[in-house]
Amino acid sequence: MKGVLWLAWRQQRAMILTGAALLAACAAWVAYRRSEMTRLIDQYGWTPCPGWNGGCESLATFQILDGNTTAIRVLGTAGLLLPAVIGVFWGAPLIGRELETGTFKLALTQGIGPRRWFAARFGLAALFAVLASAVVAALVAWWWLPVANTLDGLYWHDAPVYNATGPAPVACALFGLAAGTLAGLLVPRVLPAMGAALAAIGTAMVFTAYFRRSWIDPETRITPGMTPKRPVGSAWSTGEFGYLTPDGREHSISTVCQTSGEELRQCMAEHGFVARYHKVYPSGDFWTFQWIDAALYLGAAAALVALTLLVLRRRTA
Repeated sequence: MKGVLWLAWRQQRAMILTGAALLAACAAWVAYRRSEMTRLIDQYGWTPCPGWNGGCESLATFQILDGNTTAIRVLGTAGLLLPAVIGVFWGAPLIGRELETGTFKLALTQGIGPRRWFAARFGLAALFAVLASAVVAALVAWWWLPVANTLDGLYWHDAPVYNATGPAPVACALFGLAAGTLAGLLVPRVLPAMGAALAAIGTAMVFTAYFRRSWIDPETRITPGMTPKRPVGSAWSTGEFGYLTPDGREHSISTVCQTSGEELRQCMAEHGFVARYHKVYPSGDFWTFQWIDAALYLGAAAALVALTLLVLRRRTA
């Protein structure tokens, strides 16, 4: 390692080494806690089954879930917040502090162009951001999978799991770094730039979560007549329930037949309803959602990096 890359390493090594130490400590903690969980699973001879209706209601189940769900949720929440942490505390000062103090001029007088200077600094930070987010995502998934989608535990669509596992959080970490870097370039001071980065990253994450259900159509489960409805299981319910007429028209339960038993039978007969429907996203849609989110974050990150290079070129011209 030499030249501009060596300089980037020297300037970022404290952050990288601190992050690596925290990741190592986190991995050791997860390994210990997961080993305790699997020991209990083996001791009880427990076989997990998904959903609320899987027949898993037992003392062993609740002991295993109670002892791990909260801790997994904490780790998943940390993974959810990681892109913002990267963007605020690493991205914003990455070149913002150099511009604020004027030290970037020294590097540019050594025959190093602004693009090469930026590529070394951002590339090294991006590499660690990807590695760190991927490690946290793997740890959350590894710990959660033995008890995934079980009773009152964590489900695949819960924020601490969905936003901390799979490719989307890794792509979001890159987006966070890119957003923070651009904020550090556009905002004159580092501290305001950190605030701007936090606002931008938070807005993007809220936007993605809010519109996620519009990426793909849910599965419509139809139950003829008064036949018992299929259990939701590990699916993600949209909250859309209702009734169907013979021609397939949907009528929401929020407007008609909010009853049960014999009253429900009479209400359905009066309105000519022949079936009930419930719209859900099966657990298999996890990967579809994840890849769509990842593509959006990566596309946004690429656009922000391109804009950063354009502004940096003009700033240093």
